[in-house]
This record gives sequence, structure tokens and C-alpha cells, in this order.
Amino acid sequence: MTHPLRRAVLPLALLALAALAARPARAAEIFPLDQIKPGMKGTARTIFAGKVIESFDLEVIGVLRNLIGPKQDVILVRLLGEKTAYTGVVAGMSGSPVYIEGKLVGALAFRFGAFTREPIAGVTPIESMLRAAQEEPPPQSTAALGRYPLPEETSTALGLGHFSDRYLVPIETPLSFVGIHPRVVSRFSEELGRLGLLALQGGGTAVPENTSELLPGGAVAAALVTGDMGIAGTCTITHRIGNQLFACGHALLSYGDVQLPMARAEIVTTVASELSSFKIANLGELVGTFHQDRRSAIVGEVGPIPAMIPVDLTVAHRGRERQYHYQIFQHPKLSPTLLNLTLFNGLFTLIESGEGLTYRVSGQMSLRGHESIVLDDMFGPTESPFPDALLVAGSVGQTFRRIFSNPFETPEIERITLRVELLPERRAVSIENAWVDKNDVRPGETIHVKVVLRPYRGPRLVREIPIEIPPQAAKGNLRVLVSDALLLNRITRTMQLSFGLRLGRQLAPRVSSLEQLIALINRERRNDRLYVSLFQRTPTLLVEDKVLPSIPLSQMNVLNPRQTPGRTIVSYQSILNESSQPLGQVITGSRWLQVTVR
Repeated sequence: MTHPLRRAVLPLALLALAALAARPARAAEIFPLDQIKPGMKGTARTIFAGKVIESFDLEVIGVLRNLIGPKQDVILVRLLGEKTAYTGVVAGMSGSPVYIEGKLVGALAFRFGAFTREPIAGVTPIESMLRAAQEEPPPQSTAALGRYPLPEETSTALGLGHFSDRYLVPIETPLSFVGIHPRVVSRFSEELGRLGLLALQGGGTAVPENTSELLPGGAVAAALVTGDMGIAGTCTITHRIGNQLFACGHALLSYGDVQLPMARAEIVTTVASELSSFKIANLGELVGTFHQDRRSAIVGEVGPIPAMIPVDLTVAHRGRERQYHYQIFQHPKLSPTLLNLTLFNGLFTLIESGEGLTYRVSGQMSLRGHESIVLDDMFGPTESPFPDALLVAGSVGQTFRRIFSNPFETPEIERITLRVELLPERRAVSIENAWVDKNDVRPGETIHVKVVLRPYRGPRLVREIPIEIPPQAAKGNLRVLVSDALLLNRITRTMQLSFGLRLGRQLAPRVSSLEQLIALINRERRNDRLYVSLFQRTPTLLVEDKVLPSIPLSQMNVLNPRQTPGRTIVSYQSILNESSQPLGQVITGSRWLQVTVR
């Protein structure tokens, strides 16, 4: 029979053991950098496959002082053992903790140029990584682009004869793609590579029981896109203090202060390559936020997940609809690229090889506290060597970039809703001819412009557009432009640029608030509308987002651009009036006409 006291103590003991198990592992003791000597032996920890953290041996070659920058030292080590002799330094190994005498030295973070014969790596000292949590100044240049040449004596001692072998570079971060077409990955791989991200086709969604623990040597992912499409960069955890994680041993994107989603990861396998070995990873659930992306580490907290930008994309083609719901990382430099990539991917998966398509885009970008941005346009097939779908995605992405990177305030984008219809025909017309119903006109009179349009296939079309001669129009000749949106936008920009060149300065934006920028974008001309514009050689004043044609001299003096530089622009050609008509087809071409005001 069990003693009553023992029955009471046993549950308490079990609770104590459970509390110990739930408590984060005690932080490792640090091995001081000034005690590192050549020839010292140590170990490093990482995952090569699955969720088991493996150890491998290494030997210290020496310490390279100030190699990366002031007080930015690198410990040079040689990896030992059969496995690392086979794989070399692996993309995804960044952050693997290095220990000497059981004390934490730092993280594997650098490798040599391609085709090196020995697995030699650079280690970021843990002291440098800890400073990253204290918001050390961001690097002057992107760490991913950095090449750090070795001292001559070190290169000679290591037998590095070829110049390309004589520098250290950050170990690439393998980027896994979930639900992204291989050709889309290939299209964006160079752009992502400039950020130090190694684009890999592969990876998927991990189940919770297969992801590694968030412990030193385990895998962790920085999630750039989550949902029906996924993109994440994977590296290794170096150090954990409570819920604070230190990883990578170098910058991921060099963005400084960030709100980057942290996720668990599963290492599927390690692929050995003479050029560059790499890990293939699956993306797990979000578990926290990386707050610092610094030269020596990325630092984050397990806990709350940062806000991302929700995207709802519907692609319709031949009676079918495919819907995607996903979220993208918020950052003015990278978010437009992520939006372009995911939109292109959504379109590309439904494009049939060789067919000419017309794209009808509709939707909106919803911003907290501001009017929504209306997305409404059409795009036809082009002769460009780039896929037409890429141009469509790029157009939406450019609007997003203008809003997200505006100089007035940080926008809170609540949602992007987009519908793209892929019409299996060339809905395109060109302007073949045009004329006016009368050449002599009076101020306030309405004239009718007739336009002959030639479709891609089929009979010619004739459209009539009325346009009023403004009451303030001066006597003399007026030029009438019948055109597509592209030419009219280009002429408007040229009118502004020519004035800027006369003053010998670059033109600042014509708007002074985000609200004005949104209004300006919502008024932009559309590719499926036919435009008729009246031009006269009289001054036009552009004040912020307002256009004042044929302005009197008295007003010109009050709003002199020299008194309000950057906010006021003068053009010595005025657009007196503009009229348009929707055609439901992409319009190209132009015709100039002339009328005389009596």
C-alpha cells in the first residue's frame, strides 16, 4: 500500500519535472574571442536531414580582425569529417553554432568562392551576434553582395592561388517555394540572388511533428509569403535566450529593423554540389517575429506574429476560376517584388502555350484611413520578349510600389483584392484615321471627332467622341490629339520634364500627401479607353495634384514655382480639355488634328 505522503508528493514531483521540461534550455557559456588560437578543435551543430541535430568537428585556422568592418572579426575554421568533406559548406548552414570546450564561439556564416577544394568556413563571433539585438548600425552595403578578400599571407598559407578563391562571402540562404511554378522561380531567381537568397525549386508545407525544435543547431525559417503560395528562407539557430533567437550569423536581407515572420522548418535533405551544396526545406507554422536583420545576425522572438499584407487573387480563364489567398511580408523594398512574383505565378499556371491573350484587371487596394486604390485596366499581347503576364503583374506591382514607398506616411494596406480575366483572343484596335466635323470653332462650342479603328481581325470600327472647346480658349490654333493612354501619359510627363530641364533641376513629386497620391493614381488613364485631347501653346500650372490650364499671369505670379519649389510646375503647353470613351479593347496609335478658334 502506498503511503499517503508519497501519494501527495508524487504529483508535485511530476509537476516539477514538467516545469523543468517546459523551461528553455540554459543559455550556453560563451568562449571569449580573445582566447581563440589557431589549432583549437571544436564542434558545430546543424541538421542535414529530418529533425535530428548532428555534430561535426572543426579546427580553428585563425582570426581575421576587422575583415567585415570595424570590430567585425571572422574566425576562419576548417570543417572535419567525412560528411562535410562530401558536402562542403552548405547553403542553409548559416547560423550553425560552433563550440570549443563546450562553450559557444559563434556561428558558421561565410564560405569561399565556388569550387574550393577544402570545406573552409568563416565564423561570426557570438559577441558580434549579441550586438545585433542592441540595434547595431546597419551595414553601408548589402551584406549579401559583400566579398571580403583575405589577407595575402592567409591566402598563401591556405594555398589559394586563384583570385576568385581569395574572398569570403556570406553563405547563401536557400529559399524554398511552395506552389510556385519552376519557370516563375527561374524568372525571379537572379533578382532574389542579388539579395543573397538562393532560389530553389522544391520544398513544401511541413507537418508540425516533422519540424525541428527551436534550439541551437535546429532550423528556422523567415517567411516571406504564406498561404496558398509560400516562400521562405531557411537558416540555422545559433543561440537562444528565453524566447529570443539568434540565427544565420549574417544579414538575411540587410533591412535593419524589420517585422519578419518567423516559422518552423523541416530539413528534407542536403544536396551535395561542387558548385554550392544546399538544404531543401519545408515550411512549418508561424511562431514569432524577427525584429532585427543586421550584419552579424537576424534576431527574433518566439511569440506574436507580425501583420502581413493579405492578397486575394482570382484568375478566370475559359469558364474556370482559380482563387488564391495568401499573405506577403511588409517591406517597401521587397513587398513589390513578392507581389509581382505571386501575381505572375497565379497567371502563369493558367496560360496555355502560344496563345495570344488579353488580360482584364479589376480590383482594389484597401488602405486604412484612406480611399481605396482602384485597379481597372486591360493589357493586350505584345511583341516584347518578356511574357505578357509579367507585364500585367508588373503594372499592378508598380502601383503598389508607388503607394508602399511614398515619402509622406507609412501606409497600412489592409488587403489587395484582384481579379484577372484571361480572354482567349486579341482584343486590340489601332487608330487608323481621325477627323473633326468642323475646323473653325468658337469658345464654348462642342465639336465631334470621328475616329476609324482597325481591329486585330474583323471590319473597321468608327467611333464619335464629342469634346468642348473651353470658354477660356484663346484665339488661334488648337491641336487635337486622338490617342491611346500610353502616348498621352508620355506627353504629360515630357511637358513636366522639359520645364524641369529649363530650371536645371529634377522635378519633385507634384503631390504633398498620400491622399493626393491616391487621387492621382485613381485618375490615371486606362489602356481600354480612346482619348481626345486639346492642346494650346499657353502656360499650364501644375500645383500638387491639380492642373490649371491657360492660367492668367496674375495667378502665375502668386503661384510662382520659384517660390514653392517642387510643389508647383509650369509647362508652356496646355491641355485645355480631355474626353475619353471606353471601348473594351486595348487601344494603340494616335492622330494629330488641328482646329482654329475664331
